[in-house]
This record gives sequence, C-alpha cells and structure tokens, in this order.
Amino acid sequence: MMSMPPSRRGSARFALAIAVLGLLAAQPALARKSDRQQEMQVAAKNFDGFQKPNSVSTLTGNVVITQGTLKATGAQAKVYFDADTQISRVVITGNPAHLEQLDDNGNLMLGDAATLDYDNLKGIAVLSGNASVTQKGRGEARGDRLTYNTETSQMTGESAGDGLVHMTFKPKPQPAATPAPASSSSTPQGQP
Repeated sequence: MMSMPPSRRGSARFALAIAVLGLLAAQPALARKSDRQQEMQVAAKNFDGFQKPNSVSTLTGNVVITQGTLKATGAQAKVYFDADTQISRVVITGNPAHLEQLDDNGNLMLGDAATLDYDNLKGIAVLSGNASVTQKGRGEARGDRLTYNTETSQMTGESAGDGLVHMTFKPKPQPAATPAPASSSSTPQGQP
C-alpha cells in the first residue's frame, strides 16, 4: 500500500468531502411539499410588533413556530414581513435554535444551531454557530454554517474551527438474507 505525501492527503480529503456532499445532494429525501402551503403558527411569551408591510416583529421567550410539519423553536425570533404583509423570513436564536421537518416519506430532519435564518419564500434554512443537521436514516452533518433546502433536502456546509465539515452517512438498510433450504444429501434409511 502506498502512502501519499501530507499535501496530497489534504487535497484528497478535500476532494472526498466535495464528492460526499455531491452524493448527499444527488440523493435527496424531499421535504414535505405541502408544508409551505400551510398557515404559519407563531407562539411566544412576549410579542412586540405588528403585521404591516415591510416591518419586523420580535418574539421572545419559548418561541415556537410551526408550518405544516415544519417546526422551529428558540429563545427569540424576528419575523420579517414583505410589502404584501406576508412572512418572508424568520430569524431565530437560542441555546440552541431548533428546526425539524418531515419529508414526504415520513422521515424526520432535525437541525440545531445558535442562529437559524429561515427564508419562508425560498424554503431555505441557514444554521449558523455549532450547526448540526440530522436526516433520519441518511446521516448527519456538523459545521459552523449549514444551509438546508427544505424543498429538496440539499445541504451545503462550511466550517472555520478545525477547517472541516463533519458528516456521517448511514448505509441503506438491506433486507435480511433468507436461509438456504437444508439439502438432502443422504437417502433416508430403508429406502433404495
């Protein structure tokens, strides 16, 4: 077995990380498409703001935001309204801010970070600060910043710290092998 020089090993690891991210993106488990057509429900201990064109409202204390199977929680949220007074963006902070959603197959995606910036119009969640995203049955990703597309389940990531985005990929479960039938190599006694 040949050993690569250190500079080539780093390049190989980088290429492998890019290839792995490409594989994750190429095999998406699509997020529940009907979620974006649902009402957005918002609850918190305190509320400061109003629903007015191009305004921002602030929620604090046990913030819970739901839209279909999409659920986000945190300590504080800023809700941004567009010119048509529709919710365009929600920025949640917490210890950690949390995001979860089911895909169309009923699989759960979980995300945690210091800050969660959710673009309601594009269905994009950006998790920043000790971010992690876990897709049940598929694996997980950790980094300083992860971007998750709630429509396609595509993720991208970047990291400062040790310079690496860490990922774990789970193999697809295989059906259990059926045992081979016992072979009859000898003839029962008393028979020709």
